Amino acid sequence: MAALLQPKKPARRIRGREFFAGSVKKGWRTSLHVALALPAAALGLNLLIELLNHKGLTGLGLFLANNPLAFLVNFLIILLTLTPCLLFRRRAFCLTLLSLVWAVSGVANGIILQNRMTPFTTADLTVFSTGFEILPTYFTKFQMVLLGAVCFLILVGLTLLFLKGPRAAAGFRRRLLSGLLAAALAGGFLIISIKFALLKGILSPVFSNLAYAYEDYGFAYCFANTWLNTGIRTPKNYSAADMERIRTMIEKNSAALPQEQARTDVNIVYVQLESFFDPQQIKGLEFNQDPVPNWHKLQDDFTTGYLTTPVVGAGTANTEMEVLTGMRAWFFGPGEYPYKTVLKNCTAESAAYILKDLGYGAHAIHNHRGAFYGRNQVYKNLGFDTFTSLEYISHFTETPKGWCKDDVLTDEIQAALDSTNTPDFVFAVSVQGHGKYPSDPVLEDPEIQVAAIADEDQRYSIEYYANQIHEMDAFIGQLIQMLEQRGEPAVLVLYGDHLPALQMEEDNLQSHSLYKTEYLIWDNLGLKKQDQHIKAYQLTARVFALLGIHEGTFPQFHQSCQQESTYLKDLRKLQYDQLYGANYLSGGQPAYQPSDLQMGVRPIQVTDYIQLLDFWYIVGENFTQYSKATVDGEILETEFLNGHLLRVLDDEMIQEVSSPDDIKISQVEAYREVLSVTE
Repeated sequence: MAALLQPKKPARRIRGREFFAGSVKKGWRTSLHVALALPAAALGLNLLIELLNHKGLTGLGLFLANNPLAFLVNFLIILLTLTPCLLFRRRAFCLTLLSLVWAVSGVANGIILQNRMTPFTTADLTVFSTGFEILPTYFTKFQMVLLGAVCFLILVGLTLLFLKGPRAAAGFRRRLLSGLLAAALAGGFLIISIKFALLKGILSPVFSNLAYAYEDYGFAYCFANTWLNTGIRTPKNYSAADMERIRTMIEKNSAALPQEQARTDVNIVYVQLESFFDPQQIKGLEFNQDPVPNWHKLQDDFTTGYLTTPVVGAGTANTEMEVLTGMRAWFFGPGEYPYKTVLKNCTAESAAYILKDLGYGAHAIHNHRGAFYGRNQVYKNLGFDTFTSLEYISHFTETPKGWCKDDVLTDEIQAALDSTNTPDFVFAVSVQGHGKYPSDPVLEDPEIQVAAIADEDQRYSIEYYANQIHEMDAFIGQLIQMLEQRGEPAVLVLYGDHLPALQMEEDNLQSHSLYKTEYLIWDNLGLKKQDQHIKAYQLTARVFALLGIHEGTFPQFHQSCQQESTYLKDLRKLQYDQLYGANYLSGGQPAYQPSDLQMGVRPIQVTDYIQLLDFWYIVGENFTQYSKATVDGEILETEFLNGHLLRVLDDEMIQEVSSPDDIKISQVEAYREVLSVTE
C-alpha cells in the first residue's frame, strides 16, 4: 500500500540515439518474421521463371550448373523488387501482389517462347492491346475461358487477402527502417554481384542475340535491361569534328562509285513477306511438292542471297525499320521497337524521303491493322504520302487462323501505282504467314503435305505453314504478272522479315543461322544477276546501287564504306546524330519534316444522305466494313452494306442530327482508334 502511495517517477525522455538503437533492435526483430519469407519468395519465383525460360527441368539444371552467378543476380533482382512490401502494414498482400507480377511475367515469357522464338520484353508491353486481338490465334476458346477464370480467381484472392489478411503491428518508422535496411542489403549485394559478373564476362550489357541472352543471363536481368536500356547511348568521341570526318569519308568514297546514269524512271516495289523462307532448308524435312516454286524459279534468274535480319520468330517492325532507313536495330536497346519509341516523334532518313526528292510518289500498304506498331503515326516520320491498311481494303479472305491473305496486296499495289503520274515507291508489308501455326490438322486435303520430318510433333504446324507460304508464293507470281502487264519499268524487292516461329535450331538449318532469311530482286530492266549475302540494313543501298542511285546519307555510307574498319562504329554515330544528337550532318536541324500522310490510296467520299423510315443511308465511294458514321467524334452503330452504301442504326443520335452534313465517315480500327475522318 505504501508503495502505491509513493509518487511516480517522471517518464524518462528518450533521446534520439536511444530511439534509433531501439528501432534498430525492433526493426531487426520485425525483419526476422519476413527474413525468410522474402528470400524464399524470391528463390521460388526465380526457379519458376527460369524453369519456363529454359523450357523444362533439363534447361533449368544446365543454367544452374553453368551460370550460378547469373542465377544469383536474377535472385537478387527479384528480391530487391520485393523489399517495398516491408513499408506497408499489409505486407502479405503487397508481397503476394509483387510476386504475382513476377510470376505473370515469367508465365507470359514461357507462353511466348512456345509460340515464337523471341522472349518477352518490355517492348511487348507497348503493343499490349494487340495481345488481346491475337489471343484467338494462340489459344482455343476453352483455354481463353480457363485463363479468364484463373484471372478472376486471382482477383478474388487478392481482394480477400487485402481485406482479411494479416497486418504488421510496427509503426511507420520501424517499417521504413526495416524496408530501407532490406533494400540496402539486397541492392548492395546486387551491385557487387553484377559488377563481378560483368568483369568476368558472365553477364553482358549488350545482347547481340536476345534469345540467347535470356538463356545465358536469365529472365530478370534481361527483362530489366529491356526496360532500363533504351535508345542509343552517346557514342565515344561523338562531336561535330568527328561527324565531319564521317561526312568527308562518305563523300570521298562515294566519288569512287560507278557514276552511270541513275534510273529514276522505275517503279520500285518492296514486299516484306511475313515469316517467309524456304522450309526445305530445314534438314530432314521433305514435302510432296515444292512449296515455293515461283521463288525458286526467280532465284535462278535474278539477284538473290541470304538476308540477315535483326529478329527471329517475331519483331517484324525492326526488320522493316532497317530496310527503310538503313539503320541497325541492334544499336537500340535490347528488344526495343524504335517504331514505338523514338520514331513516334522524330523523322528519319528513309527510302521514301530519298526517292520523293527524286520525283517519286511514296506509298505504304499493310493488310493488317493500321495502328499496329503505330504505323499510322510512324509512316509520317518516314516520308510516306499514303498508307493503305486493312481498314481501307474492301474485300479480302482470311486464313484459318484469321490473318488476311496476301493475294489482296496485288490490287492494292496496282492502285498505288495508278494513283500518280510519276514513278512510285511502294512498300508493302504482308501478314499471311503469321503464326501461331496449329499443332492439329486444320486444313482439309492440303496441297502441300509433309513427306518426311524429323520431329513428328511439328508435322501439322509445318504443314500449315508450308501451305500458307505456298499461297504467298502464288501471290508473288500474280504480282509479277501484274507488273509485267503494266509495261512500265519496274523493280520488285522481295524478302522474308524473319524466320517463322517453328522452334528451329541453328544446326537444323542449311544457313546455320536463325537470323537469315532470303531476299530476291526481280526487274524488267535487264539488270545483271549479282548474288550477294547482305544485312537487312544494307538492302536499300543494294537496290539503289543496282539502279545507279547514290543519294541519301545512309545509302551512300553503305555503298561506299563497308570496307572501312570503323564501319559499324560510324553507322552507330550516324544513327545517334540523326535521332538523338545535335544533327551535325544536317546543319543542326532535322533533315526532314513529317509528311502529310493520307490514309488509303482511294479517297473515301460521301455523295448523298438518304433518310428512309427510321434510318439514315449514306451513299459514297470506297466504303469498307471499317467505315463508321460519326457525329461530333462519337462513333455510331453502322452497318456496312457495300462499298457505296452504309446504314446508320443508332436511332437516338440520328434524331439529334440537325443536318446530314453533321454525319462524318470515320475509318475505325478493331480497337476503336479512328484512323481518318471525311471532310
